[in-house]
Amino acid sequence: MTEYEKAMRPEDITRLFVERSNAGDAAGVAALYEPDAVMAYPPGSQTVGREAIRALWEMVLANRPRFEPEPPLPTLISGDLALTSTPPKDGSGARAQVVRRQPDGSWLRVLDQPEFRAPTS
Repeated sequence: MTEYEKAMRPEDITRLFVERSNAGDAAGVAALYEPDAVMAYPPGSQTVGREAIRALWEMVLANRPRFEPEPPLPTLISGDLALTSTPPKDGSGARAQVVRRQPDGSWLRVLDQPEFRAPTS
């Protein structure tokens, strides 16, 4: 198994996600999630578990999308849980993740909502 850099602050996960995605490393992206994490993607559905998240990212990264870093909004931390978020550069909606501190002090995603869209009326 590949040894990946760990997110030692909740905000590190976004940077590591961009680096690994742009390298086409689906396993590296999946390593940012807890084994039973839940990701609200594709839109309107959920992907559950690190292995399913890896398989999803293999499909997404096969098209070689390019991700740009997005500056994080202030992180909210309560004990071993944190809420991280970023506003997309295109100004559409928001992104939010719940991350949990691991026994070694690193952080992994538990819940990932990569796309919030404003309700249409």
